[in-house]
Amino acid sequence: MSDDLVKDALRMIPYGFYAISTRSGDNANIMVANWLTQASFSPRQVALGLQKTSYSHGLIEASSVFVVNIFNKADVEAIKPYTKGRAKNPDKMTNVQYETAPLTGCPIVSGGAAYLECKVVAKLDTGGDHEIIVAEVIGAGVSKAGEAKDTLTLLDIGWSYAG
Repeated sequence: MSDDLVKDALRMIPYGFYAISTRSGDNANIMVANWLTQASFSPRQVALGLQKTSYSHGLIEASSVFVVNIFNKADVEAIKPYTKGRAKNPDKMTNVQYETAPLTGCPIVSGGAAYLECKVVAKLDTGGDHEIIVAEVIGAGVSKAGEAKDTLTLLDIGWSYAG
């Protein structure tokens, strides 16, 4: 334990590890994210915590669409190319293999187990460094069977993004 009990407690919350892809015009990006949860049954919605300074934030702001790419634990190598931001890796989209999502036009990352196409319906800026993006799930696809227990998490790769 550290001297920061809030941080210690926040790090006890389990998080999935996803690739968020977006597009605005000819400009596309794929980034990793873990602050994602279902937020409504009807309509089906998700809430995504997205850093305001991220490259993808600007693309989502412009297009109001994104895709959540879900990976199985066995597919950890498929998500690794997207762990560095555009500032550190400006050419990261140059040789990326992906399909185009039918409803949003966003990239569907090769090697993923499933994807959710999302259309932004609300944003909540609480004054912190992240904004909460609420989006309706308007489409999906599954390429590899699995359950929640099979989904890649931060714990599986030994990372922490909390606290």
